[in-house]
Amino acid sequence: MIRRAFVWLHRWTGLLMTLFLILVGLTGSVLAFKNELDHLITPQLFAAPRPDAAPLGLATLAERAETLVPEGQVQYIYWREPDQAEAWVVLRQGAKAPLGFNELFLDPWTGKELGRRSWGDISQGSINLITFIYRLHFKLAMGRTGLWILGIVALAWAIDCFVGFYLTLPVGMTGFRQRWKPAWLIKWNAGTFRINFDLHRAGGLWLWAMLLIFAWSSVYMNLWDTVYTWATRAVLEYKTADTELPELDTPVEHPALGWREAEAVGERLAAEAAAMYGFQILQPVRLAYSARKGVYDYTVRSSFDVQNKRGRTQIFFEANTGALRLVVLPTGQYAGNTVTSWLYALHTAYVFGLPYRIFVCTLGLAITMISVTGVYIWWKKRRARKFSRALRTETTETKQADAVAAG
Repeated sequence: MIRRAFVWLHRWTGLLMTLFLILVGLTGSVLAFKNELDHLITPQLFAAPRPDAAPLGLATLAERAETLVPEGQVQYIYWREPDQAEAWVVLRQGAKAPLGFNELFLDPWTGKELGRRSWGDISQGSINLITFIYRLHFKLAMGRTGLWILGIVALAWAIDCFVGFYLTLPVGMTGFRQRWKPAWLIKWNAGTFRINFDLHRAGGLWLWAMLLIFAWSSVYMNLWDTVYTWATRAVLEYKTADTELPELDTPVEHPALGWREAEAVGERLAAEAAAMYGFQILQPVRLAYSARKGVYDYTVRSSFDVQNKRGRTQIFFEANTGALRLVVLPTGQYAGNTVTSWLYALHTAYVFGLPYRIFVCTLGLAITMISVTGVYIWWKKRRARKFSRALRTETTETKQADAVAAG
């Protein structure tokens, strides 16, 4: 009875998730190489490398962005790539004319403007192709609604990973290993249905651990402020700016510390944190300001980071006084943060270089294959059940007719 209930749950959960998993699988395969594709499609947004020159400071780049867009307010400046700096710009309070963009790209060495775009807006053409694919992958290009839809799908996917695994297990323990072995194999010389069934079952088993990682990391990326945080904090210590730094009743629109003062404070506090926690600062990567929280976020890439060329070692401090509010390290501080850092890095393919990006690209195709074969299995079994019911009905009617004729 329990097994039949799980079969029913796996069947209908899988069918409801199919289109979503195909979409995120295919777009995820593309996004495994998003940086390379962005360079290929939008080369104008990247500067010519200057290996012998030092890049400008984050504060200098932020001030440059504000000079270029006087009606805009810079929320953060970020070295996305070694050859690209990005400023996220919103309309300044009191300004009326829309900006028409929110990303401003600068040459990290000269501060020269490289281009502007409104993130994810495909109507602007190929300049937003990769970001639009990301919007599809992350939230169906539907804003908060799409975020919640894919978050619920991700949660169902994570649960279904365990249900699907259970259904591959043989009933009873007698000869367990020998009877479970066929579940891991594909009979290529069998018929179409058996090949599809084996691909679905064996594919899910061989990739089970990574499928669960990607499902749960999807819960993190879509439901980070609800389900993921609740679940993680229930078993592990986990701290973020969202959980530790509440929003103010009145946003601080004009902080006492400007970009240059904030950068200096961030450098000092990061150095103090490095000495206290025992990590090495490799590169500053982001300086951000949150008016709603009244804090600056100075982010560096450190020896505690797990991502290639990316940083998530964060120092938060008061925007008016420079007082330290929070230090969040990617690993080695809180177990929940360490797990989250690895989940994010594995999902976004920011670890282990090119071989892992190829694997993630292939995994996206495998997710599509598992979804399609699941629908095929359901369709074939449904046809078989309908045929069986029709045959039983016909047999019953024939017997009744024979009985009437004999009577």
